[in-house]
Amino acid sequence: MTTAPSGFQPGDILTRKQIHPLLGGAGFAGICPAVEKRNVLIFSDSKVGKRFGYRDGWMAEDDDLGPVFTYTGTGKQGNQAFEGGNLSILDHARMGRTLHLFVAVGKVPGSDTRTHRYIGMFKLDERKPFEIREAKDELGNDRDVIVFRLRPIGRYIREASDTLDRAPHSRLGFSRTAGRYTRATRRRIRERRPQTDVDQVAAARDDLADAFEERETASGETIGQLDVSMRSSTSRLMFDLYNPANNTVYEPTSTAASESITQALAQLLRARRYLNEIPHDQPLHLMVLAPALPDMDLRDLLAEHGIGLVYRNDSGGFSEFQIGTSPSSTPQPFRCLNCPIPA
Repeated sequence: MTTAPSGFQPGDILTRKQIHPLLGGAGFAGICPAVEKRNVLIFSDSKVGKRFGYRDGWMAEDDDLGPVFTYTGTGKQGNQAFEGGNLSILDHARMGRTLHLFVAVGKVPGSDTRTHRYIGMFKLDERKPFEIREAKDELGNDRDVIVFRLRPIGRYIREASDTLDRAPHSRLGFSRTAGRYTRATRRRIRERRPQTDVDQVAAARDDLADAFEERETASGETIGQLDVSMRSSTSRLMFDLYNPANNTVYEPTSTAASESITQALAQLLRARRYLNEIPHDQPLHLMVLAPALPDMDLRDLLAEHGIGLVYRNDSGGFSEFQIGTSPSSTPQPFRCLNCPIPA
């Protein structure tokens, strides 16, 4: 359901006193659910975000589905959670509510009354509704924040001043908890709706990632989420499974079939392009994590690109292939660690 506002259009500058009677909600929170009007009002303020090291705004690059506006959730101390206003955004479609986005632009002349530009109606990106990123809280402590990915519905306004700045150089971020939290939230979303084939594929991938992280953590390794800011871009690469001690990135797949393996390969090759620009004490290792052993042709494909392989074996544990590299940097065949190579 979409509720179109009457009386103003995208681009109009308004006060909350003008907004709330038409769209519902009340108060001065950044996220205002309006149950009676079946809306959720979202207010973005760059000055607030700047104090905590983040900024909301349009991504400079459209993807194959069009433009995306990123909006950081509420919660000033500690990790942000899917509750209150954050939950109202996450559940807006299930509750039949429309998102209405406003950006703070100033004050009414001669007063302290804030003014907001109406951007338009939005919905959560169905393919990737949110990301969990690392940021500071109001006490200066590291914490995980929720960054929603919003897509416009119908007419909207897109000002250059509301567009995110491209990263001047590649940068690496790491969170020990964000990957697990992201997977748990995705699982919670899937449980609230009828399951589709796509949901089952995503569930298999998340279950594999959980099992692998549990094994690595039990053996004393530190595993968490890698967040890669890409040079000259506002897009980011997120990997749920990263070991910072040995600089290893794992990309899980839902199956050992060709499509899953080649998609993981493409993601890892893209990561290599930017991670090689970031200094680290250890050489970069890229690994595909599969729920079964891929066939020989796919293993050879990974070897040709210098990508290692971890797969779930018949006993339910994990077996690992790595590739040796000659002085000329020519990838060599996989060598098996603690496992026989099946015929």
